[in-house]
Amino acid sequence: MTSFVLPHEVHGDGAHKVFAVHGWFADRSAYAAVLPDLDRETFTYALVDLRGYGRAKDAVGAYTTAEAALDLVELADRLGWERFSVVGHSMGGAVAQRLLAVAPHRLRRIVGVSPVPASGLPLPGEQWELFADAAHRPENRRAIIDFTTGGRRPAAWLDRMVDTSLERSDAKAFRAWLDSWAGDDFRADVEGSDVPALAVAGELDPALSPGLVQETWMSCYPRAELCRLPSAGHYAMDETPLELIRVVEDFLREDGPGTGGTA
Repeated sequence: MTSFVLPHEVHGDGAHKVFAVHGWFADRSAYAAVLPDLDRETFTYALVDLRGYGRAKDAVGAYTTAEAALDLVELADRLGWERFSVVGHSMGGAVAQRLLAVAPHRLRRIVGVSPVPASGLPLPGEQWELFADAAHRPENRRAIIDFTTGGRRPAAWLDRMVDTSLERSDAKAFRAWLDSWAGDDFRADVEGSDVPALAVAGELDPALSPGLVQETWMSCYPRAELCRLPSAGHYAMDETPLELIRVVEDFLREDGPGTGGTA
């Protein structure tokens, strides 16, 4: 397969290199609300568009978390990042965990924000139909976002999230990604990894709840940590951006300044 470079934007010039990987509903603009307040002296952040999203909306591919992990390694090589950390939201959290199997020696730390487990996330009948049909039904996307934020967010925000999702994702790729993040079980490939791993879970998210994260993430990684955000649902970047930044960057700083190659 021809080499593919994930579209990306780089922020900061710090020694600690960090990839930020979006989830199922958005491209890299998912991190827009946290951008103004990131520590750009300590960290260099690269926000990426996975295949089927944003500037990679028309990119062909398998649309799997395994493929995305290899794409990130390819991008790290091009950026000159020998070692790096990864922050991934939801589906992107599964991508971050895939890197534990693909390039564990290059990972400093990983963070999953409402992360999909390495064991996948099987969905029962009606719920599967809701998610599968979301590729072509805006009302399904809205219902999912509303449910996973505890039914507490304003209508205008829900509408904006849906509009952004439709605009910045390819419907066929969106549907294909579901099969991967929900159905792929790669726990055997990553369980026991000693890379420090933080999971951030919103108390208002009934789907990827702190309880589920406790049962999955915390039981998988010996150096795992769990942070609960009381006022967040599934989209902590939008719902509680400052709290999220503080928790994530405090965790990343525990690795020390280090070096990660050139930017």
